Amino acid sequence: MTENTTKFLHAVEMGVGAWAWGDRIIWNYGGSYSDDDVRGAFETSLKNGIRLVDTAEVYGRGRSEQLIGQFLKEIDQPVLLATKFMPYPWRIFRRSLLRSLRNSLARLDVESVDLYQIHWPIPIVSIETWMGELATAVKEGLARTVGVSNYDQAQMLQAFSALARHDVPLASNQVEYHLLDKKVERNGLLARCKELDIRLIAYSPLAMGLLTGKYTVDSPPPGMRGRRYGRILPKLPTLLKLMTQIGQDHGGKTNAQVALNWIICKGAMPIPGAKNAHQAEQNAGALGWRLSDDEVAALDEASDQVLRE
Repeated sequence: MTENTTKFLHAVEMGVGAWAWGDRIIWNYGGSYSDDDVRGAFETSLKNGIRLVDTAEVYGRGRSEQLIGQFLKEIDQPVLLATKFMPYPWRIFRRSLLRSLRNSLARLDVESVDLYQIHWPIPIVSIETWMGELATAVKEGLARTVGVSNYDQAQMLQAFSALARHDVPLASNQVEYHLLDKKVERNGLLARCKELDIRLIAYSPLAMGLLTGKYTVDSPPPGMRGRRYGRILPKLPTLLKLMTQIGQDHGGKTNAQVALNWIICKGAMPIPGAKNAHQAEQNAGALGWRLSDDEVAALDEASDQVLRE
């Protein structure tokens, strides 16, 4: 196993996140959107060259993986599949990982995935134990590459070293990263990922919709999202205005497209969600162009102002 195995992830500028595909609790699957809507998001993403789909066994309690498995039967294009193992506290035996991976493969109806990740660093079982099982997944041909998610720098380095002892590279670390959450820059995680050739995958790159500009103090996002970001909403107008101005300078790009392009310019891979074809089409508009260094710096300054206040 060599580091070249992980290079395909660095060639992918953006993926699509499938958290909402089947999730009723947070995203209202089955209420505000249907299976046909999700199919449209999948097909439109592929049409626009977005080939990596990121899911997890816990998304919709497996429904996300099932839907993707159905969609794969309807196309003849290659798709890069990423999914995740959740190390619940009751999963105290190492064999839980391979069992869960095989269950994910059954729902996806494939023989292997391109990226298999540990969803959270829940410390009941050691990082070394789970990394040993990830290495086994690679050596048995069940996963092309392996990664982690929500690992801080110390945890990621521990995982990196543990996998290296099995001659398996750590391909990625998936964390929350967007203009309203830049911890990975401040704490050095992004820089360390670049140093070690670990792809940083940015989930919730639109801050659960806040960076699209469609929410205000008077019209906040529903449910958990509104409670989480309520204090930030009053501070957003200046940042959103700048994003709109920059978007206009690039031929009418939307705030969401500017936010996604900012992440790409930072050297990370955003995986925005899409509930339907229109949202997937909008996400794809973040590709094929680049913010200037001055624009990235201006966005950084404006977002820092929001986070400081």
